[in-house]
Amino acid sequence: MKIGFIGAGNMGGAILRGYLATGNIKKEDIVVSEQSAEKLAELSASLGITPAKDIPELVALCDVIIVGVKPNAFETVLPIIAEKYTTDKIVVSMAAGIEISFITKYLGTDAKIVRIMPNTPAMVNEAMVAVCRNENISNEAFEPIFNIFKTIGKAEEVPESLIHCVIGVSGSSPAYTYMYIDALAEAAVKNGMNKEQAIIFAAQSVLGAAKMVLETGVDPVQLRINVCSPGGTTIEAVTTLQQNGFEANIAEGFQAAVEKSKIMTKN
Repeated sequence: MKIGFIGAGNMGGAILRGYLATGNIKKEDIVVSEQSAEKLAELSASLGITPAKDIPELVALCDVIIVGVKPNAFETVLPIIAEKYTTDKIVVSMAAGIEISFITKYLGTDAKIVRIMPNTPAMVNEAMVAVCRNENISNEAFEPIFNIFKTIGKAEEVPESLIHCVIGVSGSSPAYTYMYIDALAEAAVKNGMNKEQAIIFAAQSVLGAAKMVLETGVDPVQLRINVCSPGGTTIEAVTTLQQNGFEANIAEGFQAAVEKSKIMTKN
């Protein structure tokens, strides 16, 4: 299976590097098309991937085409993909706001289309990827595509109707988490710790807490209760955060991302 990447920017590049790091594919079976010839040459030299001279060549060569361009470039890129697209190929879109129905306008109702919503921790093989497919993709054809994204973290198949929700809960949420880590670190600095060490303490605590949720299967509310000894330091902090609207602020930020996703949508 040859996999093509049209664009290897922040997200496409994270998936490309993450998947290569698994060793599940030969480097020469990865084909990349990039607007910048300089960037394409650098990727070819550093990663050993196959450069494509243009998008039509990539589409002709590949079984799976992962489109990593910005949403506003889709109306330009999709007609070019259509020049060489055949229905034995699967096109994967990761663009916010671009629905499967929008892509079929260019590639046809028989096209095999997967829509994903990943996040940037793909770069360290800790992505959360939502995966949707249209009705033209059988379970047999879908499995190897789904496995690409399972190898760079966790992946779940969801209906496309949940994509707006996914953007709020995982697509955008690493940014909220970075804000939380930075706020903890800055508070530690004010209490005498140097910034570099403070970031390690804060980030490792977030990593550990997340693993507790994923590996124990215990509800996060119960895990929080377990840490809050009566009259202790943790319950004092939790009570203060709740009084200042911590949970409500998170919910509002989540909903803002969801509503923006709806506004951006092209179908």
